[in-house]
Amino acid sequence: MRLALFDLDNTLLACDSDYEWTLHLVDKGILDRNTFEERNNEFYEQYKAGKLDIYEFLDFQLCSLAQNSRADLEAWHAEFMDLRIRPMLGQTARDLVKRHQDAGDLCALVTATNCFVTGPIARELGIPHLIATIAAQENGRFTGKPRNQPAFREGKVVRVENWLESMGLWFGSFERSWFYSDSLNDLPLLSLVTDPVAVDPDPTLRAHAEGAGWPILTLRDKEDVAC
Repeated sequence: MRLALFDLDNTLLACDSDYEWTLHLVDKGILDRNTFEERNNEFYEQYKAGKLDIYEFLDFQLCSLAQNSRADLEAWHAEFMDLRIRPMLGQTARDLVKRHQDAGDLCALVTATNCFVTGPIARELGIPHLIATIAAQENGRFTGKPRNQPAFREGKVVRVENWLESMGLWFGSFERSWFYSDSLNDLPLLSLVTDPVAVDPDPTLRAHAEGAGWPILTLRDKEDVAC
């Protein structure tokens, strides 16, 4: 039995879906540009520097879900998939996922981005399991708060371990396990698998991967333009 875990943003996807979702709502006039665009950029820089307060960010990111109806959100997300996500899902990334699926590996998308934004992306990629930050709901509406531990940094480890335990498994159940990621924030989970892979890595992860002898690869097709 083998396990393949995939980060999403700037790994399989040649952009950051959290960041792009806010821009999409700003461009549509749903969110105020002056208020949200600058704050979105600030949080993104904090994330890339490894300094993000995940709960502060989620208060910002999930408020747009709480303030709008599910029907409107679903319609906007369908546009988001067409305009911003599918163009950034390159064939090289799709082929990597398919190779693991064809080999019969247990596959999961593991992302800090919330489940509303990432669920349709996981389905687009044909990945059956999604481990994402859960946007809490009550009576069919989002509350603007996360439920349980966000899937961020060490939280990814906890959430993956809980998922495996729910199936009677643990990391030792697998003869090989992969995790593909671009980010220094994913070092805790990368350090647990047998085959950590740095994908188009940030400078900190690249330096760590080079020092540890981890493979470094790119999933960018020539036509991709990373965000």
